[in-house]
Amino acid sequence: MATAAFEEIAETFEFLDDWEDRYRHVIELGKAMPAMDPALQVPATKVEGCASQVWILPQIAGGRFDFQGDSDALIVRGLIAVLHALYAGLPVAEVGAVDAPAELARLGLDAHLSAQRSNGLRAMVARIRDSAAAA
Repeated sequence: MATAAFEEIAETFEFLDDWEDRYRHVIELGKAMPAMDPALQVPATKVEGCASQVWILPQIAGGRFDFQGDSDALIVRGLIAVLHALYAGLPVAEVGAVDAPAELARLGLDAHLSAQRSNGLRAMVARIRDSAAAA
């Protein structure tokens, strides 16, 4: 069910043996992501439950889901980029069917993130799913 962009990340992770290299790759994904306009970083787009500052602004066009996101932490910004690869471009009706924990487990993220980061990641996934369900 994963998008081609997410599959590309998963394939890259298969080639990176060291977790430090994987973390660096996630950070690079975040750095490559377009910055979110600071004017959109408001309480309505802030994701609660994250240790870092995180903002997600869902966007639906032509029945397809997308979002802008940003964080003040590089690794979290990278996690947002991973989630963007997982969800962006999907039909809105399919967003809720994505088994995000299973897909992210393919990357090994579930075993290598701190409890706080894992909670934040779950909060971001919940925001994405809830936004799609409300559309």
